[in-house]
Amino acid sequence: MTERDEKLKVTPPPENSAGIHAVTNALRHLYGKMGPIRATRGMLRLNQKGGIDCQSCAWPDPENRTINEFCENGAKALADEATKQKVGREFFAEHSVEELAAMSDFWLNSKGRLTEPMILREGGTHYEPVSWEAAIGLVAEKLNSLATPDEAIFYTSGRTSNEAAFLYQLFVRQFGTNNLPDCSNMCHESTSVALAESIGLGKATIRLEDFEQTDLVIVIGQNPGTNAPRMLASLAAAKAAGAKMIAINPLPEVGLTSFVDPNPQHGNPLSVLGLRPSKLADLHLPVRIGGDMAVLKGLMKIMLERERAEPGSVFDRNFIEEKTAGFAELEAELDATDWAAILEGSGLTRGEIEEAAEMIIAARSFITCWAMGVTQHTAAVATIQDIVNLHLLRGAIGRPGAGLCPVRGHSNVQGDRTMGIAEKMTPAFRQALEREFDFKTAERDGFNTVESIATMRDGKAKVFFAMGGNFVAASPDTAAVSAAVQNCDLTVQVITKLNRTALTPGKVSLILPCLGRSEIDGEQFVSTESTMLNVQMSKGIFEPASEHLRSEVWIVCQPAAATLGERSNVDWHAFAADYDKIRDAIERVVPGFENYNQRIRKPGGFYLPSPPRDGVFPTPAGKALFRPSPLEYTTVPPGRMLMTTIRSHDQFNTTIYGLDDRYRGIDGGRRVIFMHAEDIAELGLAGGDRVDITSFWEDGERHVHGFTVVPYKIPRGCTAAYFPEANPLVPLGSFARRSFTPTSKCIVVSVAASDEW
Repeated sequence: MTERDEKLKVTPPPENSAGIHAVTNALRHLYGKMGPIRATRGMLRLNQKGGIDCQSCAWPDPENRTINEFCENGAKALADEATKQKVGREFFAEHSVEELAAMSDFWLNSKGRLTEPMILREGGTHYEPVSWEAAIGLVAEKLNSLATPDEAIFYTSGRTSNEAAFLYQLFVRQFGTNNLPDCSNMCHESTSVALAESIGLGKATIRLEDFEQTDLVIVIGQNPGTNAPRMLASLAAAKAAGAKMIAINPLPEVGLTSFVDPNPQHGNPLSVLGLRPSKLADLHLPVRIGGDMAVLKGLMKIMLERERAEPGSVFDRNFIEEKTAGFAELEAELDATDWAAILEGSGLTRGEIEEAAEMIIAARSFITCWAMGVTQHTAAVATIQDIVNLHLLRGAIGRPGAGLCPVRGHSNVQGDRTMGIAEKMTPAFRQALEREFDFKTAERDGFNTVESIATMRDGKAKVFFAMGGNFVAASPDTAAVSAAVQNCDLTVQVITKLNRTALTPGKVSLILPCLGRSEIDGEQFVSTESTMLNVQMSKGIFEPASEHLRSEVWIVCQPAAATLGERSNVDWHAFAADYDKIRDAIERVVPGFENYNQRIRKPGGFYLPSPPRDGVFPTPAGKALFRPSPLEYTTVPPGRMLMTTIRSHDQFNTTIYGLDDRYRGIDGGRRVIFMHAEDIAELGLAGGDRVDITSFWEDGERHVHGFTVVPYKIPRGCTAAYFPEANPLVPLGSFARRSFTPTSKCIVVSVAASDEW
């Protein structure tokens, strides 16, 4: 959306993250949207054992929890879901789809909770009410009329519970397709592919307590202060226990430099006032966009040189010989990597890389955390495998205080994948699913997100069904995705709030409003999985926003029963009535869920197995594998720059809570581009100027207009802009090799003065 930021104000970023400002901002959202009594009830149950699992990020909860076990973003997410604002039939009668589509994402989200099923009929201009029975009948009718099940796309967001996700993939596979793209395809798919090949498990190998036992934390390609604020408490705990920290990121994020714990129960009650901030990063490496692989190879090359000079002083030779394979190949690849290329690719000096290498060598154990800044690049899979290579050289997996920590985004995105939400099935999962439900799954792999968009674009997919999420806003290449979705005969959105995707309808469009995680679902509860493999229950406490809302489980089961009929031997209605029955089925299909119903009722839940944490690597070779690869980085011609997309502090994924970014000094606007002062001057621009941005790909150019230039401390030749506003610049055809993750963190662009404003 094009919105003119007339009230945009730019100030210097703050010196500290969190603190009293986080508290006051959280309370403003909570009390303003929910009222003080309702908000207090919600806060006291958020992230508590047996309470509401936070709707925001997937960072795990500690075993010993305070009464304020949430962050500013979690408070915003709760307030956003439990708001008293509502969107009913009167709203849709007043506003046409065309009118709503012209509004900003912030405006749309602020209107409140959806209250009843709505339909946009073919040729219609307004959504209008429809009964659940009619909506479900329409879905079943359209699915059963397809020439092949592969003409339907079934998308899943990371908010979906384990129980709903398991039934959703069962429905889709009994329908006859594996077209199950999900938000993992757009974020940590590169991690899943890389880790599975290297260590046999595509998940974290640490738990929270490891932060207090480590000597060093490396945070690369991540801004936890905005994206996973509760992680800051874990980083502060590591620092308090004596650990060092390295931050590798193009932008110097305040969340990685200084943290004021807003929870006085974690320590000195005066800390919330900022009197005792925790200094986090001991070293910040301002890497050039796309230069992470170069940094990692530089670190390993220095370590190799030191190891050769003093054998046994740097590498864990016993671990390498007993637990790994492929060391000689990695050694040869490092020898072949030129230092000039490392320095050019990383944008760093050799001295900066050597300083970081010395910190790693001095650390007995270290943890590496990463997120989208690493995963959304062309060479993302190989880069993550270099992170693993670095750990294997030091034997830093499978012992206290050491391991790998991919930081997942949405609250149950990892659990959805565990439950089978994937376009590809492992042979073991396929066999167990077929045995449990006595049917034959489709042998052909399904479409991932990028492939699904292309399939809809080409008219080969007729139905798009989304279980949560905001597909159009979250995906790359917004214009192409919008056209692809609108090319469908039927689009279905299972959502709680109005979003961009519901206003990018197919010929016929359904909005099916579901219960939020904070709302009572009869006597039922659901479960989720954190980024560190902890599975725990979540049970709502508020009365539903409307009597017409239904649970995600119910919304899966009813279309499944209506569509499949006698073709399925599953008692869908029994599953909808009793979630224990779902968990019994999961127990028999998914490894690690033994005694699911008993263990999930234990306060705090349970952990799934993590073989690498125990020093076991379930790869085909039975060992952890060094995976060497040639150095890659993006070069740009004169006059062009690299762009990365980022979040503001007032958003979670595509949900926009406000128009500020406190940690970067942005107030009242989102259409901004951060640039180095010397680059701004070289282009004949000045801070505050309006510019147009053009991206370049083999299929042509893409443009966005009217962005405001903001001088910022970022490497020369690099820029940053918020998503989803900058998503139109990300080419659909630009994605990570082997994982198909869009390259939203490395886009070649040009910047020019705008004549639109």
